[in-house]
Amino acid sequence: MNPAFGPSQIRELTEVFVEKSLKLRDVWTSQISQDTNSGRIDALSWLSRMTLDVVGEAGFNYKFNAMEGELNELNEAYSAIFQSGSHRHNLFFVIIGLAQEIFPVFRVIPELDRSLRKAMQTSTRIAKELLYESKRTLASTGEKGNSWRAKDLLSLLVRSNMSTDLPEDQRMSDKDVMSQVPTFLVAGHETTSTATTFALLALTERPDVQTKLREELLTVPTDNPTMDELNALPYLDIVVRETLRYYAPAPLTGRTCTTDDVVPLAEPYIDRNGVVQHQLNAKKGTGIFIPITSINRDKTLWGEDAEQFNPDRWKQLPEAVTSIPGVWGNMLTFLGGSHACIGWRFALVEMKALLFTLVRAFEFELAVPREQVVIKKSALVQRPEVRGHGNQLPLIIKPVVTAD
Repeated sequence: MNPAFGPSQIRELTEVFVEKSLKLRDVWTSQISQDTNSGRIDALSWLSRMTLDVVGEAGFNYKFNAMEGELNELNEAYSAIFQSGSHRHNLFFVIIGLAQEIFPVFRVIPELDRSLRKAMQTSTRIAKELLYESKRTLASTGEKGNSWRAKDLLSLLVRSNMSTDLPEDQRMSDKDVMSQVPTFLVAGHETTSTATTFALLALTERPDVQTKLREELLTVPTDNPTMDELNALPYLDIVVRETLRYYAPAPLTGRTCTTDDVVPLAEPYIDRNGVVQHQLNAKKGTGIFIPITSINRDKTLWGEDAEQFNPDRWKQLPEAVTSIPGVWGNMLTFLGGSHACIGWRFALVEMKALLFTLVRAFEFELAVPREQVVIKKSALVQRPEVRGHGNQLPLIIKPVVTAD
C-alpha cells in the first residue's frame, strides 16, 4: 500500500482536495440569506459528504456526488453503513462485515442486521467491479497511460502490484487488495471529516485564532493552492497540529500481542495485590488499548495547559513530547511503527485544503450555546453532538469581506 500514499501521489491528489473544497464553499455560499447576510449549516454533515466525494474520486475514481445529494447504489450503501445508531459507527463491525463478504472464514462471526448486511454486499460487489476495471484499464494503457484513472489510489496500488519487478512473495492477491479497500473507505472518509469539524469548533471558541489564521490564508494569491503551498503556511500547520492533538478523531485503539512480551514502565505502580510492579507482563493474545486522547492531553508531557486548545504551543514544544513515537507531529493521533495510519499524508493535506478554502471564505460562530455541544466518543471516532439532537455541529456562517 505504501507507494499509493507517498508524497508524490498526494501532491497530485491535492487538485481533487481543493476542487471538492471549493465546491463545498459554493454550496455553503448558496445557503447565506441576503436579508441577514448569514446562514446556518451543519458542518459535520456537509464535511462528511465532502470527504466521501474525495475518497471516492481520489481513492477509486468513483463519483459519489454526495454534496449534490445524488443517490446511487454505493452512496446509499455508505449512508446505511454510517447511519447513526447501534454499532454502525464502529469500524470493527464495518470491517468485519465487509470481510465476511470477501473471506468466508469471517462468516462465523454473528450476523449483522439485515440492512447493514445488504449495504456491505453492495459495497463489496462494486469494489470488486472497480478493482476489475482498474486492472483492465491499466493492462490496456500500460505505464504510458497518463489519464486521471491511473492516478487514483486503487489504480496506483494495482499498478504497483502488477509490476514485473515485484517479487512474487510480496505480490498481493485480489482478495488482499480488496481487504485494504474497506479500511481506507471507512477511515479515510469519517476521520478526516470529523477532524475538520473539530477544527471549526475550535475556531469558534478561539476567534482570535480564527482571525489570525484567516489573515495568513488571505495572503495566498490563489484559490487553488498546491500541496507545497499549503504546507508552506506555518499558522495553518500549527492549527491543524493542535486540532489533531486536542481532538484526535479516534480517541483510542487496540492491539493484540502476537508473542509473550514485557513492557518496561517509566514509573512503577501498585497492583491489585499491593505489590509494586516495574513492568507489564503481556502474554500472547493479550489485548492492549492505546489511549490516544489521554496521551495527547497528558500534562506531564504537554504541560499544565494540555487541556486547552493552544496552537502557539507548537512554536516551542516541551522536551518530553519528543519521546512520543508517533509517525507524525509528536503525537499518537496517527499512531506509530509499522502499523501506523498509512493515509496520514492524505488526511493532512485534505484537511489543510478544506480549512484553507473555508476559513478564507467564511466567518464561523456556533449556532447553539457551547454547553449544548458535547463530544460523543466511540471505539472508532469521537464526534460533536448537540444534546438531544444527535451528531451535528450547527454553525452560523458569514461571508468574509475583503478590501479590493
